[in-house]
Amino acid sequence: MRYTSTRDRTISCTFEEAICSGYAPDGGLFVPEELPVISVATLQEWAKLDFAQLAQTVLRLFVSESEVSAPELSNIVTYEGFAPAVVPLQRVGSLYVAELFHGPTFCFKDLGMRAVVRFLSLFATKRRQHRTLLVSTTGDTGPAAVQAVSDAKNPFLTLLVHYPDGQISSFQRKQLTTTDSPQVHVVAFEGGGDDMDRPIKNMLQSPGSHWTGVNSYNIGRPLMQMIHYIWTYLRVAEREEWEIGKQKLDIILPTGAMGNLAGGYMAKKMGIPLGKLCSGVNVNDITHRVMQTGAFHSSPCMLKTLSDAINIQIPYNFERILFYLTEQNDRLVREWMTQVDATQKLDLSTEWLQQLQQDFDSARISDEDMCTITRRVWNEHHYLMDPHTAVAMGAAETLGYFGKTAAVFATASPCKFEESVTMAVGKDTWDLFEQSDQFPASARAMLFQPERPPTIYRNNRSLSLYENQRQWEEQARQIVATLENMA
Repeated sequence: MRYTSTRDRTISCTFEEAICSGYAPDGGLFVPEELPVISVATLQEWAKLDFAQLAQTVLRLFVSESEVSAPELSNIVTYEGFAPAVVPLQRVGSLYVAELFHGPTFCFKDLGMRAVVRFLSLFATKRRQHRTLLVSTTGDTGPAAVQAVSDAKNPFLTLLVHYPDGQISSFQRKQLTTTDSPQVHVVAFEGGGDDMDRPIKNMLQSPGSHWTGVNSYNIGRPLMQMIHYIWTYLRVAEREEWEIGKQKLDIILPTGAMGNLAGGYMAKKMGIPLGKLCSGVNVNDITHRVMQTGAFHSSPCMLKTLSDAINIQIPYNFERILFYLTEQNDRLVREWMTQVDATQKLDLSTEWLQQLQQDFDSARISDEDMCTITRRVWNEHHYLMDPHTAVAMGAAETLGYFGKTAAVFATASPCKFEESVTMAVGKDTWDLFEQSDQFPASARAMLFQPERPPTIYRNNRSLSLYENQRQWEEQARQIVATLENMA
């Protein structure tokens, strides 16, 4: 399997080149040159596999044995530190909740990030070449990357991670600032959730650098994330006693940068029997607006919410969705994304909007609505959700899925969001949860570890966002140079 760009299908590279680059050389996103077609017979065989076996089997379709041997792939796709089922399903009314958060940092990002970092660690060791990983996080990607790099203990890997100051939960901040790994450097920047995306993209496109972006524009992330869609479909089919392939499963998920959504769309394009992929978003609602009206317009400012991890103004994986929506029309995607890069705006025609709406739906959930659905599900089903899962559950209600068979993705443990959960269900309920065995012991221990002050990128209010980003980029380059000199 080789990889190409969403903006130029004449580009062709290996899996190693794609995953180690982050962005494609033309500024597009890497995608497989072709998506394999999965037959019903193959799905029936996959239904017999556990999660790790399924992950290895699916990844082998995208990673040749000449690049990653069978023993190497087996070592990469392991799930130590996860729940035995890796992704257990809970029944909440008529809905199945696929809990994607039973990893080391209590969020779904562990499912993709740990494998991506292990791939990068393997290639760095093979080449005897130092590699610096760059991350900007709205709350969960950063801790997953920090944990994965710390656990890899590979002297060839270092990580520079950025988070928006004051816009992630205190638990998520502590996951970053309590790390004692010498290979990790943490920065807080005074800006919105995705304001570091442009500086990092500029750095990744620097010629001759050995830097890799591991946010969900990296092809390794959606490749890994398609696995839990396949797993969820097979488990629901098993419980509902469906004949595999005969019925489709709609899935509702909280949506930020659309990486998880892109993984699901790729799985659907491969023939996995998925119906509508439905996005739950908060008031930072560009995904909802484009799915309902075709207007993909960045908002002038990021609004603070109780579900900060999905605060996104320009979700970069929309580019992959457009690529598959247009049947891999790289010319049209290049035209569209050139416009987005220049103006932060794109208006889909009625024809393309109707195409988009055949596969996708969405709902916008306010903080008040998120709190209401959290209380309702707790009171009626004694099931406690984090604010992002609650946004998805609110979307499921708004879109009419209550009383129907569908799946909701639970993307994080409520243990990470004391402030938001307490606001929704009250301190007494939070205290009961915190004292129960559902609150991970390792999470409780982390709360008492000392924090290390992060580096700060200041926001000079006399400058434009673009000018501040230029300064942040220069600071990031200086930090990377120091990290590489120490390696």
